[in-house]
Amino acid sequence: MKRNWLISAVIIIIAGGLLTFGYTTRQKNSDVNITAVGSTALQPLVEAAGEEFANNNLGVHVNVQGGGTGTGLAQVQTGAVDLGNSDMFAGEKDGINPKKLVDHRVSVVGIAPMINKQANVKQLTQKQLIDIFTKKITNWREVGGTDMPIVLVNRAAGSGTRATFEKWGLQGAKSASAQEQDSSGMVRSIVSSTPGAISYASFAYLDDSVVAPTLDGVAATNKNVINGDWPIWSYEHIYTNGQPTGKVKEFLSYIDSKRIQQTLVPQLGYISIHDMQVERNEAGKLSKVN
Repeated sequence: MKRNWLISAVIIIIAGGLLTFGYTTRQKNSDVNITAVGSTALQPLVEAAGEEFANNNLGVHVNVQGGGTGTGLAQVQTGAVDLGNSDMFAGEKDGINPKKLVDHRVSVVGIAPMINKQANVKQLTQKQLIDIFTKKITNWREVGGTDMPIVLVNRAAGSGTRATFEKWGLQGAKSASAQEQDSSGMVRSIVSSTPGAISYASFAYLDDSVVAPTLDGVAATNKNVINGDWPIWSYEHIYTNGQPTGKVKEFLSYIDSKRIQQTLVPQLGYISIHDMQVERNEAGKLSKVN
């Protein structure tokens, strides 16, 4: 009888172990990791949407990293990541084959120059902005501000924010050589703490620590982006290598859902893709939305 009891106990322990192992293995195998890399301008939206999506989908993890548009496009093109976050069309980036990628436009972002408060400048013409970033103007007194040298701060060369700013803010001119930073948050921090500094960032990064000047009398507002009056803006793209499937496809649909487009998108300083009254193609042609 004692022997039978021991055999039964062993069987129960083994069965329990197998069940636990099976559950753990199944849970591990069922985990889905979605990795997004690229634009720091788009990063806050993808992070927030990813957190909500993961909370609603047990076993799904959305990992979001910055690094800039160039990094995101390069990595999604090679298949190293699931999603490549970009401030620009893939075809505008050297070394990227857009035929391999699928574009998912998830929002629009306005981009504006931002100036250190001590410069005492709240308005500029676009020509003045171009002259500042090409170093034809080197002191704030030349545009009605404080007698103070202008300190340029750029995003890194691979940044989509920089590409958009140069294309639409500087009308195609290239910014003069200056210190470069990899993230919009760091740029804002430097501008706010460096007397005479100027740089640029998406609207989501603008706050009371810096001044966003008007350009030719037009304020940097979402309304002026929506109606086409503010010239410096871009689509926020998420690229996939081929058509997405599974949880990646579900996540992209979630970002485009009414829930996200009407809550997180405006809360984080973006513009819903569905609110735009104008559209712009890769060649830069602007047209009214029907």
